[in-house]
Amino acid sequence: MPYFDAASSAPLHPVARQALLASLDEGWADPARLYREGRRARMLLDAAREAAAEAVGCRADELAFTPSGTRAVHSGISGALAGRRRVGTRLVASAVEHSAVLHAGEAHAAAGGSLAVVPVGRSGAVVASAFGAAASEPGTALACLQSANHEVGTAQPVAEVAEACRAAGVPLLVDAAQSLGWGPVEGAWSLLAASAHKWGGPSGVGLLAVRKGVRFAPQGPADERESGRAAGFENLPAIVAAAASLRAVRAEAEAEGARLRALVDRIRARVPQLVPDVEVVGDPVRRLPHLVTFSCLYVDGETLLHELDREGFSVSSGSSCTSSTLTPSHVLRAMGVLSEGNVRVSLPAGTAEEDVDRFLAVLPGVVAAVRQRLGAPETVAAEPGPSGSLVVDALGRRCPIPVIELAKVIGDVPVGGTVTVLADDEAARLDIPAWCEMRGQEYVGEELSPGGGVAYVVRRVA
Repeated sequence: MPYFDAASSAPLHPVARQALLASLDEGWADPARLYREGRRARMLLDAAREAAAEAVGCRADELAFTPSGTRAVHSGISGALAGRRRVGTRLVASAVEHSAVLHAGEAHAAAGGSLAVVPVGRSGAVVASAFGAAASEPGTALACLQSANHEVGTAQPVAEVAEACRAAGVPLLVDAAQSLGWGPVEGAWSLLAASAHKWGGPSGVGLLAVRKGVRFAPQGPADERESGRAAGFENLPAIVAAAASLRAVRAEAEAEGARLRALVDRIRARVPQLVPDVEVVGDPVRRLPHLVTFSCLYVDGETLLHELDREGFSVSSGSSCTSSTLTPSHVLRAMGVLSEGNVRVSLPAGTAEEDVDRFLAVLPGVVAAVRQRLGAPETVAAEPGPSGSLVVDALGRRCPIPVIELAKVIGDVPVGGTVTVLADDEAARLDIPAWCEMRGQEYVGEELSPGGGVAYVVRRVA
């Protein structure tokens, strides 16, 4: 059964498994102790730190191991903000950061600080000059920018942003969880966070690098371990396995990255040819080599993922239609792209070419079957409106029904006429404008509907 969700968690690398088993025998003692078993454990920990630091591109004494990538992000943000509290309380982040960064920013704002969010374009990337300008605002204590996006794979201009932050005297924290296995993060970043399970290491190990000269004040009760940046007894076997697997995947990264990039290029090119009404999202060039995301019009994403699972494919999604939150993915929303029927394919190392070919063979039939099931909901109908207009009442109906009904009736109004869609599903705010862009129709705007929900107005252009 092909596993195509490496961006969530990569399968355990064989080197990680070997190192984990070996270190269970040799690395069980307390590395802080001076007796023989403790010294042996300390040697393993020091060797793992040296290997991880070499891969990150920092000094060994600048790197701490944390219980997770999320903890690394939270500790990095809180420590850097506390260390620079005399400068100000302003935190700058892109709109597509991982939720770990945005949640930390929200907590900071709730405690009296401020969070400035820098928008992105339709590719998912920030404009380096705009991000640099935001980071240069007075009172900015810290800026955060991911190296590559976890949902759409777009690589960010980290080196340019880091240079702008350096010129402004503002430290830059880079969330490198998705990219570190493929190579070091370029540029003069100040802090870096990553997570071992993203590159084939065991779960429960994160990395936090804080370069010398960065003012940093660890928060929480003091702990002598990991430079005070990660309290508690180190999970030494997992740390050793994480460092060993990072070194191993880096050795394979160039060749495997080129091979997977070719497979992803095939998916990017073939899916729009095989499946009508699909938007492939994310930057087609500046991106991770193993990840592609696309959204399908008129599809219930949760059903689509279940049907692909029945066909033997494990994929993921950032669509609002695949969770109980009833809100679109914050990444897709920030990009302004279609969110319904969203599928993220992220290929693990070793993915076979024939598995990709079979996925491309299965996908069109699965999408067509889901669309057929959703094609004619009897409880939603178009009602006559003013001359040259129609009103579609989709209140109480979830994605993708509002867009399906819009598509069904747009041909019933004359060119220049309008269709007003009444909807209370949050995804409609993103998907109706995205549909208009895909279909070459004019999105007029939205306003609150007197009967509840929101009225979205679309003008027929052709």
